[in-house]
Amino acid sequence: MHTILKSEKKEVTIGFDKPFVIIGEKLNPTGIKKLGEALVERNMDYVRHLAKRQVDWGADVLDVNVGHPQIEEAEVMPLVVEAVQSVTDVPLCIDSNEPKILEAGLNAIKGGKPLVNSVNGEEKQLSTVLPIVKARGAAVIGLTIGDEGIPATAEGRLAAAAKIIERAAKVGIPVEDIIIDPLVMTVGHDSKAATVTLKAIELIRKEFDVNISLGASNVSFGLPDRHSVNAAMLSIAMLTGATCSITDPIKLGAAIKANDLLMGRDANSMRYLKYFRATDKLRQAEAAAKA
Repeated sequence: MHTILKSEKKEVTIGFDKPFVIIGEKLNPTGIKKLGEALVERNMDYVRHLAKRQVDWGADVLDVNVGHPQIEEAEVMPLVVEAVQSVTDVPLCIDSNEPKILEAGLNAIKGGKPLVNSVNGEEKQLSTVLPIVKARGAAVIGLTIGDEGIPATAEGRLAAAAKIIERAAKVGIPVEDIIIDPLVMTVGHDSKAATVTLKAIELIRKEFDVNISLGASNVSFGLPDRHSVNAAMLSIAMLTGATCSITDPIKLGAAIKANDLLMGRDANSMRYLKYFRATDKLRQAEAAAKA
């Protein structure tokens, strides 16, 4: 099954038979103090820098989140979307489950078919977010959370996914426009957390054959050398059935390209070689700029 995202100029296809899709995570002020300060000041220079840098390093889609306690998010979201579109041409993922903010971001996107991050299985979310997704003709990430919270088992997350898919169908959203996120929890607090996620990926893919995303960075929260843990999680998840991830293209792009190569998604290693030629030049340019 293929989920197709579009900007005005580019089309990105997500599917198990396609190269893994990287959704750049860095346009999110959570944990990035400099970005938060820029959003408060409504200074879009740093926004443009982060957007362009992620695409240069291999992001296929860009996640846009403006969650910050000191700003009016519905006012700032369109400014950020416009800034990102001024320097990149990849599809965008509007990261909010608040209707007012979500609509502000979607309305600022020029044409195409964006992605919404996210809806979950809570009744309030389903009734408010899904109609917005349908009206815009967008695709949507569904988080496997129910009214009782995050299910502790893979089977519980399968049930949450089923509810989201069923409710989306009722408002006219086709199943190919739904990407399920089975939720990655930190293994620092629960050593079995990753195995539950991986089992959920297997069950959801077998039952519905939908595309599957995950926020791989969550798995390593609180641990040293987080990027190694994240890369390992992505490697296993890709084999299990994950087809895209909201992640760091700069730190994890190489591991993802290597996995695509080993999984037979890269004829004659062309994408892998092209990536390394491009990123080698980027490393040299960034090192020279710091010197």
